Amino acid sequence: MSASAPQSSSPPPSSAAHVDSARLLRRATRASVATSLVLVAVKLYAWLASGSVAVLASLLDSLMDTVASLINLFAVDYSLKPADREHRFGHGKAEALAGLGQAAFIAVSALFVMFQAAQRFIAPQALQNVDDALGVIVFALLLTTALVAFQHYVVRQTGSTAVRADSLHYLTDLFTNVATLAALVLIGQGWLRADSVFGVGIGLYILYSAVRVGWSAVRILMDEELPDTEREAILSCVQTTEGVLGVSRLRSWRSGQRRVVDLHVVFNGQRLLHDIDANSDLVVQRLEALLPDIDVMIRAVPET
Repeated sequence: MSASAPQSSSPPPSSAAHVDSARLLRRATRASVATSLVLVAVKLYAWLASGSVAVLASLLDSLMDTVASLINLFAVDYSLKPADREHRFGHGKAEALAGLGQAAFIAVSALFVMFQAAQRFIAPQALQNVDDALGVIVFALLLTTALVAFQHYVVRQTGSTAVRADSLHYLTDLFTNVATLAALVLIGQGWLRADSVFGVGIGLYILYSAVRVGWSAVRILMDEELPDTEREAILSCVQTTEGVLGVSRLRSWRSGQRRVVDLHVVFNGQRLLHDIDANSDLVVQRLEALLPDIDVMIRAVPET
């Protein structure tokens, strides 16, 4: 018998769970775009009515969210395309590229907000129509909270990097809305510089979020290994499969929603080739049952 047996790999995903995951992802991206457009419209009105730099900061944050959500909309649709001749591992990393683009947009908006806030601190200005602006921000808080709750549900169901990044943006939006609300209340009490102080604070928080999102995307694009807990679960699952003597190499990474696992499995050297193939298929089946959305590549190695 030769030193190695042919590779065995999992079939392309076609389960009902995969279809539900794709449907959830598309709903999440469309809900994100719709919400961001509504928030931009109402915050634009609030800024024009009040002239508040804190409201401007929140408006710019929502504008960046709109751009990011549109990027997500196309990136998620693209990432859900099945593997083809040019992309053997699928198109999942489009999600990480979208996350990296979002991080850049967010960082630019944060720097712009802090520049505007610094100018307003030097020359504070009284605001107009503060009550209208307060009403808009309260509405934005409620709408954003509903979206974030839905996105968290989608992330739990799918593990999507792009939706997780988008959810972080809107979670940031929640904090910026709260800060804007506090700034407007203080301005109403005569604390004019509260506008610029909260504007700087919001800008710093947005910048921090951009770094987090960007770093998460870079880790995926650099093919970082799966978490230790998942790798241990994979090893345990393989090593307890009938006919397996051990694992001589395990490599893993993520491509969008999907986990990719490449491993060398040691089988009993006395087994016939078709027995090794059958055991390889069994390993694949057990891993697919253990972890959703997984691609398995096996090189069967006989005992030496």
